[in-house]
Amino acid sequence: MTRIDFYQIAGDEHAFACRLIDLVYRKGHQIYVHTSTDEQARTLNDQLWTFKEETFIPHSLHSEALDVPIKIGFDHEPEEHQDVLINLSGQIPHFFSRFDRVAEVVPVDQNSRQSARENYAYYKERGYVLNYHEIN
Repeated sequence: MTRIDFYQIAGDEHAFACRLIDLVYRKGHQIYVHTSTDEQARTLNDQLWTFKEETFIPHSLHSEALDVPIKIGFDHEPEEHQDVLINLSGQIPHFFSRFDRVAEVVPVDQNSRQSARENYAYYKERGYVLNYHEIN
């Protein structure tokens, strides 16, 4: 069964996502990052290029169809990535259960927190293992 981790963050959502992507990738996982818009996907893609000067994180937008371990998309169901889903969209993607692990990032603003509460209740009602992490 899919493991769900909620990360309540106090700072910038994309900065945290870059750190999480780097950490998960360094542990040998494939990652699909699901965003809410094309603009958000492109912004995160650009930030990953400059995230750490001393390291390289192989990634691409889903639409680029490159063979890389990290894909970023907003309106696609990933075909090949079924390891870790990082959800930045605020909504539960219908394909989430194909993944071994889902990371739900919960930003500071109250609208996002309300969506996260609804997502948490959805997963809990269906019996998923939930973990909560408060990141400062």
